[in-house]
Amino acid sequence: MRRGFKAEAERLATLARDKMNHGPYKPLDIDALVQYVGAQLRSADELTSLSKLHELEALQPGAFSACTFDFGTRKIIVVSPLASDERRRSDASHEASHLLLKHNVKEVEQLGSLSFFTCDPDEEQEANWLAGCLLLPRELLVRSVKRGLDAAEIAEANRVSLQMANFRLRATGVERQAATWRR
Repeated sequence: MRRGFKAEAERLATLARDKMNHGPYKPLDIDALVQYVGAQLRSADELTSLSKLHELEALQPGAFSACTFDFGTRKIIVVSPLASDERRRSDASHEASHLLLKHNVKEVEQLGSLSFFTCDPDEEQEANWLAGCLLLPRELLVRSVKRGLDAAEIAEANRVSLQMANFRLRATGVERQAATWRR
């Protein structure tokens, strides 16, 4: 990631949450986020049959998690109904992050007879990082740890995966800080 991006992403997440009147301490309202970025949220089974989604999942597990359709003035974020609620929230946040960061589609890829568009790997990393900041802002993590919550409790309270909670606790340095607070 480019120099300074992580701090920029924390600021952007704070600004977005403030503009949504959300603050740093509540679980992220995904519908409000999607609306904030000017998009609509849809489940993929509204666009194709659930059996086709299961078929794709059987061919290549995890091949489809989410995507964004950009029709100029209309943007639609589509998430997989096969994923857990926590994963759908993370995927929708990731797609919304691409929109917040004004990323553009760079390449057309092929999977069998299907074509799909991708962003470049650096932009994928940026969207991943910003999605984490939106879902679990550093301020929220610090407050939660000071209240004695562990990663599992943070994950449950904020409707994110345990993997996401652990990642953010480590990546933000809050886990390391908490160790010094306990001494």
